[in-house]
Amino acid sequence: MSLLISAKELSLWRDRAIQAAIAASISPAEVDWLLQEVTGLDALALRLGSYKQPENIQLEKPLSVLTQLWQQRLQKRVPVQYLVGTTPWRHFSLKVSPEVLIPRPETELIVDLAVDAAKQNPLIDIHSGHWVDLGTGSGAIALGLAEVLTEIPIHAVDKSEAALTIARENAENLGFTQRIKFYRGSWWEPLEHLKGKVRAMVSNPPYIPTVELSQLQPEVNRYEPHLALDGGTDGFESIRHLIETSPQYLHSGAIWLIEMMAGQAPTVEKMLEANGSYRDVKIISDLAGIDRFALAYRC
Repeated sequence: MSLLISAKELSLWRDRAIQAAIAASISPAEVDWLLQEVTGLDALALRLGSYKQPENIQLEKPLSVLTQLWQQRLQKRVPVQYLVGTTPWRHFSLKVSPEVLIPRPETELIVDLAVDAAKQNPLIDIHSGHWVDLGTGSGAIALGLAEVLTEIPIHAVDKSEAALTIARENAENLGFTQRIKFYRGSWWEPLEHLKGKVRAMVSNPPYIPTVELSQLQPEVNRYEPHLALDGGTDGFESIRHLIETSPQYLHSGAIWLIEMMAGQAPTVEKMLEANGSYRDVKIISDLAGIDRFALAYRC
């Protein structure tokens, strides 16, 4: 049921919310994000104030509920993505909850890097073979791959059944249920049937050292799943496991590509080179110039 509110009343609410955001060191843009989700107004209309022209505006929730949601953002530091239940990522609107990591803008690049690496590799045919997203969470990477690689199966694995429920729902909402197979398990374990057949493995594994979790922003430490964040004592537990186990599953020439945190690149590069099963190791920066991705090929 939609509710009508005067444009003036909504404008006053927005102005107060923006001032409260600034006082709490929260991006004022989050106010408009919340409003877009409950009013259907677009970002440009909110920025330019053109939404004030109609006499009344429809809300999906009462203004009192909107205020309660915004207070949770201000006082409890709940991420706005969890408040509205969705987040934009690449060309999608993905469902999210505290059961899954909120997909970050920098992770969007990993899909393009994987596809570009395949196109430049004569040993990989992007029209055939199996591609894998390990630790899929909301399904973001798997969905990004499925959108671009329209002829091949994508296999997505996660240890959390709650995360897989959300990933499956995202796949259904976006029309990819026939293209992506989801598996519950730890990393490669559910994919024994694909040993030696995988053409590309893409992953955003946990990489934050355990001791650093308590130092993260409250939005992350309090609400995002530590299962998707905690990289063990040194931060390399999951990355090390993927380096050691992936050669059994990757076809010769296959892509191995992960995201990592700032400062981890030299160690990851050394581990890949020392393993002996990889070649052409490459560290790639994100749009902010941070060494964010490690790419290698199966010998």
